Amino acid sequence: MTAMAPARTEPDLSYLLDHTSHVLRTRMAAALAEIDLTPRMHCVLVHALEEERTQIQLAEIGDMDKTTMVSTVDALEKAGLAERRPSSKDRRARIIAVTEEGARLAERSQEIVDGVHREALADLAPDEREVFLRLMNRLATGALGTPAESPQGARRARQRSGG
Repeated sequence: MTAMAPARTEPDLSYLLDHTSHVLRTRMAAALAEIDLTPRMHCVLVHALEEERTQIQLAEIGDMDKTTMVSTVDALEKAGLAERRPSSKDRRARIIAVTEEGARLAERSQEIVDGVHREALADLAPDEREVFLRLMNRLATGALGTPAESPQGARRARQRSGG
């Protein structure tokens, strides 16, 4: 006797969210690559421009481990887009300061990111977009707002950061 797959009683939400998230990430990476940035570099630039932030704070916003954050800031420094500086608030801390060139590129990269998001939602009518985004925000701050503890140490999703 051949085993049968169990009957699905609910839509495959995991697939829908994973697939669309993967496609959005690949499109974002490709679009930002046109200006020699990665999504992580964009994230650091934009959030470092918002206010004085340390490398640790930016890593938390961008859901980056220490090694990834260091290599991202190293790449930004090498490109002349950002630099590590002492904090004006805490002389023991170092912040990531965005250069003038970095600020110009962050503005351009935000336009690109906004365009990718706009294209991703283009198949929805304006009223559907509004409802979809409202419901996604409700899920992200409600039922799907806090990950369960995982014995395998599942990767934590990026925090809501707007970038």
